[in-house]
Amino acid sequence: QVQLVESGGGLVQAGGSLRLSCAASRNIFAVYSMAWFRQAPGKQRELVTSITPESNTYYASSVKGRFTISRDNAKNTVDLQMNSLKPEDTAVYYCNTAAAQLRWGQGTQVTVSS
Repeated sequence: QVQLVESGGGLVQAGGSLRLSCAASRNIFAVYSMAWFRQAPGKQRELVTSITPESNTYYASSVKGRFTISRDNAKNTVDLQMNSLKPEDTAVYYCNTAAAQLRWGQGTQVTVSS
């Protein structure tokens, strides 16, 4: 089975930036679309962004223009560059396939202060 480990979260002021990284235990990124999800307190988990094996990308309207997803198939990693962060971006961020086929990792906490 494939394991996913998220890292890079932290506390940042509004307007700041963070870069999250997701590492997979096996090379799967060449054949599966990968995605970042997030879950804020009191809210359902939502899809933030995804990237296909062909490098086509999708962004939720709330993050479009501020977040950028990228993948490195050789390193089995998918990253999320987050710029111009807002307090409403505060959440636990998770990676998975776009269809959420894998076991969820622990996620990484992103906290944006006003």
